[in-house]
Amino acid sequence: MVKKRQNKDPYASREAQNYQNPIPSREFIIQRLTESGQLLSFGQLAQLLELHLETDLEALGFRLRAMVRDGQLIYTRKQAYGLPQKMSLQQGTVIGHPDGYGFVKLSETHEKWFFPARYMREVIHGDVVLVRDSGQLARGYTQAILIEVLQRNTEEIVGRFHSQNGAHFVIPESKNIQQHIIIPPKACNDAVEGDVVMVQLIAQPDKHQSPVGNIIEVIGQHMDPGLEIDIALRVHDIPDQWSEEVTQQVDAVPSRVMPSEIAERRDLRQIPFVTIDGEDAKDFDDAVYCELTQEGWVLYVAIADVAHYVAAGSALDNEASKRGNSVYFPGRVIPMLPFKLSAGICSLKPEVNRLALVCQMNINKKGKVCHYEFFEATICSKARLTYNKVAKILLEHDPYLCQRYGNLVTDLGNLYDLFQVLYKNRQRRGALELDIPETKIIFSRDKKIKAIERVERNHAHRLIEEFMLAANVCAAEFLVDHEIPGLFRVHPRPQLENLGSFREFLASHGFKLGGADQPSSLDYAKLLRQISKSEEKTIIQTALLRSLSQAVYQADNIGHFGLAYEKYTHYTSPIRRYPDLVVHRAIKHHLNQKESNYSLYNKLQMDKLGTQCSMTERRADEATRDVIEWLKCEFMQDKIGDTFTAKVSTVTAFGLFVTLDNFYVDGLVHVTSLPNDYYHFDAIHYKLIGERSHHQYKIGDSLSVRLTRVDLDERKIDFDLGEDVVKRAPKKKPKKRRRKSRG
Repeated sequence: MVKKRQNKDPYASREAQNYQNPIPSREFIIQRLTESGQLLSFGQLAQLLELHLETDLEALGFRLRAMVRDGQLIYTRKQAYGLPQKMSLQQGTVIGHPDGYGFVKLSETHEKWFFPARYMREVIHGDVVLVRDSGQLARGYTQAILIEVLQRNTEEIVGRFHSQNGAHFVIPESKNIQQHIIIPPKACNDAVEGDVVMVQLIAQPDKHQSPVGNIIEVIGQHMDPGLEIDIALRVHDIPDQWSEEVTQQVDAVPSRVMPSEIAERRDLRQIPFVTIDGEDAKDFDDAVYCELTQEGWVLYVAIADVAHYVAAGSALDNEASKRGNSVYFPGRVIPMLPFKLSAGICSLKPEVNRLALVCQMNINKKGKVCHYEFFEATICSKARLTYNKVAKILLEHDPYLCQRYGNLVTDLGNLYDLFQVLYKNRQRRGALELDIPETKIIFSRDKKIKAIERVERNHAHRLIEEFMLAANVCAAEFLVDHEIPGLFRVHPRPQLENLGSFREFLASHGFKLGGADQPSSLDYAKLLRQISKSEEKTIIQTALLRSLSQAVYQADNIGHFGLAYEKYTHYTSPIRRYPDLVVHRAIKHHLNQKESNYSLYNKLQMDKLGTQCSMTERRADEATRDVIEWLKCEFMQDKIGDTFTAKVSTVTAFGLFVTLDNFYVDGLVHVTSLPNDYYHFDAIHYKLIGERSHHQYKIGDSLSVRLTRVDLDERKIDFDLGEDVVKRAPKKKPKKRRRKSRG
């Protein structure tokens, strides 16, 4: 019999604040389980927690399932709940590796444990498993032993259909899934050899069999134009269809701003706002205007008021939350919001009335924001400008463009003068500026790649970027100052273990990072200035990037290390990023509820949204990377045997990854194709060194390479060294040591 104790939940007030019908907190549930000293069934736990009402029992069920999902509790085969630390067990999510083994990312600590190939045959990437420590290390990680598969998270898989000797199977497109899916003869759905298909699993893998599935959709033939995007959408589970409920809701949205809406806001339609975007932009989130004052400048940053049209909790909002962001593939966009909103009523097009949430900033001559204000307004943009046009007006004083936009040239000059002050402050502040080339794929009419070009950033890009940063900082200040739960864009400091390796690497190249164990972004910025003209800039910048943490969304503000801000959020792109829409709602709610302390969101909701939005951002990055790799492989298929110049971008134990100078295509020069020698990998200096010849290959070396193989399925490109002379990055001469005077 479970003993009852009359302890009170120490977190009861917090639960009451966050929930209309509060139940015992997670902490209290763990406390009671610990006190009981045994595994408890649902009924026993409910009795122990003194819960009897049906609504309370239902809420308890939801909470317990969430605690199991988050690794705080274990739910056993005997239908009892226990504490994982008491059972020497850990819960985690399986991460598959292309080489057949995998990892388990622990739910509680986020630590990775190695998962041997024999266990990977029983699971699929994304499954939730129960594991324990084997007491051994593998590849530098703790090795896990599989105890139980707790949750299967894969129901559908995209892959290539094959039929050989009467056997039918599908090879998954995802590199994380290595099992072949067995297809029964009656489940082929008219698929033929080489078709890309969607498979619904009817049997999960186990010790004795591979997964089994039915083909539910034939997506297309392998080389169909645009198929690579359809594959990426399905592999990464990115929604691209609107439900009927969403469509009906969008149909009800007006196509123009109503007079009643204008009357409720500040009317800024006479202010000459302009939008400045890329040549092919179709949705305009932001418009800017700047006027000169005796003290400095007044900057207006007007952002599309998406929150006015997308009500929280609506079908449209739920879909936007699920998407998290727009996904920009080469030649195609999967928008977060339907076209009628993203390129229509929400887009700040020229010469039409639009609703906006405006951040007005008073900035002194030193670039300090002395005062800011947020308010709802109606604007009417006076021009849709591009980065190239603005650069030609401001820097080249192009006579045709200056005449065409004559009434706006003075305003653009004010914007440019303010930008120069803000940009100098950015450099003084120590924001990191990494020289990472961006490329753009140019398509022909038949949707094949015609060229791959480098995107050059000019001062107009930086001008808009600087104003968006200023508005984002003000939005973060607003949330913090008014204690409003919201989402922050945070970038943690580099982890200590990464920092140690990076310092060791720098020392070997004659450079030093200041700041001891707590370097600031200013220390990193000083290092970047030191290496800006160094021949080893590429290799050091690559190592620096690897030492940094990843930026994420979360409810707790810890600042943004890379931008050197104590407070930062995303506010300026609500058409294409859900976190910005959330921040807009939080600000607007406070503006319209000035006499109430009630917030639209609570912190728990923000925690969940932060995790969701960080995931969708990574998902979009992975999907677009897959598509670009596929397109580049297709582009190179007819160039096998050709010779190119390239630079080494990464060095590994198995070879050199190179980037072609003219096409910005990446590929591998395998170690076995290097000149006849045994090569050893120097992990500290990122070098391959010949045992006999002492030849060295490192990041930044210029090579002549010959294309030998293109594998579309694996998205791999292989090169051999060409016969031309290899030019390596010159060695840094050691500094002469001064003799100390003996006095």
